[in-house]
Amino acid sequence: ETSTMDPDQQLRNLRDFLLVYNRMTEICFQHCTSNFNYRNLTMDEERCVDNCAGKLIRSNHRLMGTYVQLMPRMMQRRMDEIESKARTIAIDHPFVFPSFSPHSPL
Repeated sequence: ETSTMDPDQQLRNLRDFLLVYNRMTEICFQHCTSNFNYRNLTMDEERCVDNCAGKLIRSNHRLMGTYVQLMPRMMQRRMDEIESKARTIAIDHPFVFPSFSPHSPL
Protein backbone atom coordinates (compact mmCIF):
# COMPACT_ATOMS: atom_id res chain seq x y z
CA GLU A 1 0.00 0.00 0.00
CA THR A 2 2.72 2.50 0.93
CA SER A 3 4.64 1.77 -2.30
CA THR A 4 1.80 3.29 -4.35
CA MET A 5 1.61 6.44 -2.20
CA ASP A 6 3.65 9.45 -3.12
CA PRO A 7 6.33 10.54 -0.64
CA ASP A 8 4.31 13.57 0.49
CA GLN A 9 1.34 11.34 1.36
CA GLN A 10 3.62 8.93 3.23
CA LEU A 11 5.05 11.84 5.19
CA ARG A 12 1.56 13.14 6.03
CA ASN A 13 0.51 9.66 7.18
CA LEU A 14 3.58 9.36 9.39
CA ARG A 15 2.96 12.81 10.83
CA ASP A 16 -0.69 11.97 11.56
CA PHE A 17 0.31 8.69 13.21
CA LEU A 18 2.93 10.42 15.37
CA LEU A 19 0.44 13.09 16.44
CA VAL A 20 -2.06 10.44 17.52
CA TYR A 21 0.63 8.38 19.25
CA ASN A 22 2.08 11.39 21.09
CA ARG A 23 -1.37 12.57 22.19
CA MET A 24 -2.27 9.08 23.42
CA THR A 25 1.01 8.86 25.34
CA GLU A 26 0.41 12.25 26.95
CA ILE A 27 -3.18 11.45 27.95
CA CYS A 28 -2.34 8.05 29.43
CA PHE A 29 0.76 9.37 31.23
CA GLN A 30 -1.18 12.20 32.85
CA HIS A 31 -4.07 9.91 33.75
CA CYS A 32 -2.13 6.90 35.01
CA THR A 33 1.20 7.88 36.52
CA SER A 34 1.22 9.06 40.08
CA ASN A 35 4.26 7.53 41.73
CA PHE A 36 7.58 9.02 40.63
CA ASN A 37 9.61 7.32 43.37
CA TYR A 38 10.45 4.35 41.13
CA ARG A 39 11.93 4.01 37.68
CA ASN A 40 9.37 1.37 36.61
CA LEU A 41 5.61 1.59 36.59
CA THR A 42 3.70 0.12 39.49
CA MET A 43 1.29 -2.73 38.71
CA ASP A 44 -1.68 -0.33 39.03
CA GLU A 45 -0.02 2.21 36.72
CA GLU A 46 0.80 -0.49 34.18
CA ARG A 47 -2.78 -1.79 34.22
CA CYS A 48 -4.09 1.76 33.87
CA VAL A 49 -1.79 2.49 30.91
CA ASP A 50 -2.84 -0.76 29.19
CA ASN A 51 -6.53 0.08 29.65
CA CYS A 52 -6.07 3.71 28.65
CA ALA A 53 -4.08 2.94 25.49
CA GLY A 54 -6.46 0.13 24.55
CA LYS A 55 -9.47 2.38 24.92
CA LEU A 56 -7.89 5.15 22.85
CA ILE A 57 -6.82 2.72 20.12
CA ARG A 58 -10.30 1.17 19.92
CA SER A 59 -11.85 4.65 19.80
CA ASN A 60 -9.47 5.69 17.05
CA HIS A 61 -10.32 2.55 15.02
CA ARG A 62 -14.05 3.24 15.36
CA LEU A 63 -13.59 6.85 14.29
CA MET A 64 -11.49 5.81 11.30
CA GLY A 65 -14.10 3.21 10.31
CA THR A 66 -16.84 5.84 10.42
CA TYR A 67 -14.66 8.27 8.48
CA VAL A 68 -13.99 5.68 5.77
CA GLN A 69 -17.73 5.00 5.45
CA LEU A 70 -18.72 8.69 5.33
CA MET A 71 -15.92 10.04 3.13
CA PRO A 72 -17.33 8.82 -0.24
CA ARG A 73 -20.70 10.43 0.52
CA MET A 74 -19.04 13.66 1.63
CA MET A 75 -16.90 13.72 -1.53
CA GLN A 76 -19.95 13.04 -3.74
CA ARG A 77 -21.89 15.84 -2.03
CA ARG A 78 -18.96 18.20 -2.57
CA MET A 79 -18.68 17.22 -6.25
CA ASP A 80 -22.44 17.77 -6.68
CA GLU A 81 -22.09 21.25 -5.17
CA ILE A 82 -19.20 22.11 -7.49
CA GLU A 83 -21.10 20.87 -10.55
CA SER A 84 -24.19 22.82 -9.51
CA LYS A 85 -22.16 26.01 -9.10
CA ALA A 86 -20.51 25.45 -12.49
CA ARG A 87 -23.91 25.02 -14.12
CA THR A 88 -25.21 28.17 -12.46
CA ILE A 89 -22.19 30.13 -13.68
CA ALA A 90 -22.58 28.71 -17.20
CA ILE A 91 -26.27 29.65 -17.32
CA ASP A 92 -25.71 33.13 -15.86
CA HIS A 93 -22.65 33.80 -18.03
CA PRO A 94 -23.12 31.97 -21.35
CA PHE A 95 -20.22 33.85 -22.94
CA VAL A 96 -17.83 31.98 -20.63
CA PHE A 97 -19.19 28.58 -21.72
CA PRO A 98 -20.75 29.25 -25.15
CA SER A 99 -21.47 25.59 -25.98
CA PHE A 100 -23.03 24.77 -22.61
CA SER A 101 -26.67 23.89 -22.38
CA PRO A 102 -28.36 23.45 -18.98
CA HIS A 103 -29.14 19.83 -19.80
CA SER A 104 -25.67 18.74 -20.90
CA PRO A 105 -23.25 17.12 -18.45
CA LEU A 106 -20.16 19.07 -17.49
